[in-house]
Amino acid sequence: MQTFLKINDNDNVIVALQTIPAGETVTVDVDGVEQKITAAEEIPAGHKMAIAPIPKGSEVIKYGYRIGNAKEDIGVGSWIHTHNVGTALGDLLEYTYEPVAIEETTTEDVTFMGFNRPDGKVGVRNEIWVIPTVGCVNNVATAIAKQANAFVKGSVSEVIAFPHPYGCSQMGDDQEYTRQILADLIQHPNAGGVLVLGLGCENSNIDVLKSYIGEYDENRVKFLVAQECEDEIAESVELIKGLIDYAAGFEREPISVSKLIIGMKCGGSDGLSGITANPLVGRFSDLLISKGGTTILTEVPEMFGAETILMNRCADEALFDKTVCLINDFKNYFKRHDQTIYENPSPGNKKGGISTLEDKSLGCTQKSGSAPVKGVLQYGEQVTTPGLNLLSAPGNDLVASTALAAAGAHIVLFTTGRGTPFASPVPTMKISTNSRLAGKKSNWIDFNAGVLVEGASMAEETKKFFDYVVEVASGKQVCSEAAGFHDMAIFKQGVTL
Repeated sequence: MQTFLKINDNDNVIVALQTIPAGETVTVDVDGVEQKITAAEEIPAGHKMAIAPIPKGSEVIKYGYRIGNAKEDIGVGSWIHTHNVGTALGDLLEYTYEPVAIEETTTEDVTFMGFNRPDGKVGVRNEIWVIPTVGCVNNVATAIAKQANAFVKGSVSEVIAFPHPYGCSQMGDDQEYTRQILADLIQHPNAGGVLVLGLGCENSNIDVLKSYIGEYDENRVKFLVAQECEDEIAESVELIKGLIDYAAGFEREPISVSKLIIGMKCGGSDGLSGITANPLVGRFSDLLISKGGTTILTEVPEMFGAETILMNRCADEALFDKTVCLINDFKNYFKRHDQTIYENPSPGNKKGGISTLEDKSLGCTQKSGSAPVKGVLQYGEQVTTPGLNLLSAPGNDLVASTALAAAGAHIVLFTTGRGTPFASPVPTMKISTNSRLAGKKSNWIDFNAGVLVEGASMAEETKKFFDYVVEVASGKQVCSEAAGFHDMAIFKQGVTL
């Protein structure tokens, strides 16, 4: 196995692919000349080692971009991490649109086995969803789903409840977000049928929520107000029996992958995230888009420091302006709450080798591939434009993944260097950045991108990964589905009454 990687010719650091002991010498190409570099101290796997002197205040370069400035003089062979490099990012910035030329390609269509819906949408699952309007009926929703699963038949795979703590005691945007996300999920095509379960006295009651849902198929969506029933569980189960009968009429059939919408997210990142799993997802995104499909990139705070790369890939200046607002609106959100904008990498990120937000963001945005940005979405907004879209949502794993599902994603691709078992309302595929994690947590990890630093070909792994996503879209369960995990979380804003 290769000991280290120099990502870009202009980098003044290398990334250790396995621990480099103090005193060990490696041969590195520095400005076109092979040089022997001796580790001045142990360099943990995933972490960075200086291959040139970096004076205090000078830029530390990785991915060909600045990931921060040296806090002190850094000598050749030194370990570079939070102790000697700090963010170089400022506050709100002025941006200029400097578009880059991107050659868009078209590749041969591929089909998956999915469900065509009457409204023209397609689903990759045929589930029955129980969606509570308010947290007060969470346990009731869970009990309903548990009982109703006894009546599942045909192409219907499962009855699932999505409890959440919101729907009442909210104001302003906080309440609007809840209503919009719930409405989005009610209309999601992975659900062949939906029971909307209300309490009756909540702010976001069923009558209020209907205006957010808009037009709906009365065969597919049913409503029940618990306070108006003698036995809300028994009556709900009867309604779900009817929903199962309706949804069982759908069968999988060949559908073009141009209809697929795939969300992209990372969490528990490490020093290999931007080298293996994220670039792999980026290649997948480019390939799906070349076939007419759609991908969505989110977690805006993890674009800070790499935002100009995305801005200059915007298809036109109007999208550039929207992306500037996407970034600055989130920075202002931090400022309104008196929080540090750039204090993002988590303890797990740092342990894995990520030193600054720029370091994290430059790795994170690898998931976007190289396609032009064709759409910019507000939180709760659904995707309408094929190609690469940017979505406003925080970095939090559950909140961002739910936001991707609400935006219309059929599947969420989740890259991770440390592992996580969570799920979202749609199949949530875990892609490991390293083989150690894939071997240790095979019950969590669906695809191992760690082989990319062990001699595997990116082209071959991209094809293998694309084929695997098509399998999942056609019904193959990911690990979290097999475990019975289904999570959702809504972006909390403002006060609670």
